Amino acid sequence: MIWVATYAITYFWSTDMHSWNERIDIKLPFLLLPLSFALLPKFSTKQLFILTISIAFMLLVGAGYSTYFYIKSSAYYIHQYEFSGTLPTPAESDHIVFSLCISLFIVWSVYFFPYIKTVYWKWFIAITAILLGLYLHLLSAKTGLVTLYIFLFSWVIYLIIKKNRMMAFGVIAALAIFSFFAWNYIPTFRQKILYVKYTYILYRQGEITGNYSDMGRVVSDKIAIRLIEEHPLRGVGAGDILEEMKKGYDRWYPQIKEEQRLFPHNQFLSSGVGCGILSIVMLAIVAIFPMLSITKSRQGFFSFVIALMLFVPLLVEPFLEIQFGVFVYLFFLLWIWCIPITPAEQE
Repeated sequence: MIWVATYAITYFWSTDMHSWNERIDIKLPFLLLPLSFALLPKFSTKQLFILTISIAFMLLVGAGYSTYFYIKSSAYYIHQYEFSGTLPTPAESDHIVFSLCISLFIVWSVYFFPYIKTVYWKWFIAITAILLGLYLHLLSAKTGLVTLYIFLFSWVIYLIIKKNRMMAFGVIAALAIFSFFAWNYIPTFRQKILYVKYTYILYRQGEITGNYSDMGRVVSDKIAIRLIEEHPLRGVGAGDILEEMKKGYDRWYPQIKEEQRLFPHNQFLSSGVGCGILSIVMLAIVAIFPMLSITKSRQGFFSFVIALMLFVPLLVEPFLEIQFGVFVYLFFLLWIWCIPITPAEQE
């Protein structure tokens, strides 16, 4: 509530009221969904199963829709990935949040897998998770891939701690096979890695331009830091973030074209530019607290790893400034955190 309030209070010094209202509307679920999830009744395993299968079908359809474009025009999209292009995705082609949603669902599938009683539904969920993992490599959105690999590495550590070394070895082997297959047989994945490497080399050589997506993100963050230094206490106003960023480009990076000027690509910096340092502190509490309040159980591990995965996009995207981002963040965080666990399910 305090974090949302840091946005609301900037009403008194924001000049663009339309943008201010948009920033507030997007944040309102933070006031309502935690209470809603806290008041949820106890769900049966059957109800959780129906939810899991339903989401699996929806994500498979979404991934199939996206893959259709690749099958139809593979040469075109492989070429586009040389310039940071991406495949079309559902939800207004927000490939970043869509990929994160898939990655988080894979984690949920692994968590819920032991509680699926029917063998053929177990096979369905296992195959779905594998297909969605392959699709993430085809889409090659960095956020989805990084969070998926964070989960897999964390899961290996968890399995080793639980003395399930055979399972840990199996995950490591699957990870190696996935990576080898993706590099050799998924051109978009290979092009994305080469593109990131090339952009990094140019940046180290001193090139500053908006022609490369990752470089553009770094530039937007540098401008945001300077604006926070100039307005540390109250920010520039939640409604004026983009306008002040454009002025920052004029002052410090005038060579970057108008259409390449970005919103701060870091949620902490975005909050800081609009609302000051207090907003950064409050957001840090929101993001870190779930990782500190877990229990030493199987659910505790999965709650922790989902909170960790959700922390990543906050560092590289204005993740909570869009409605889809707010939904994915709150749904997965609160769902696994709040669902009741019976004694039989605890370790």
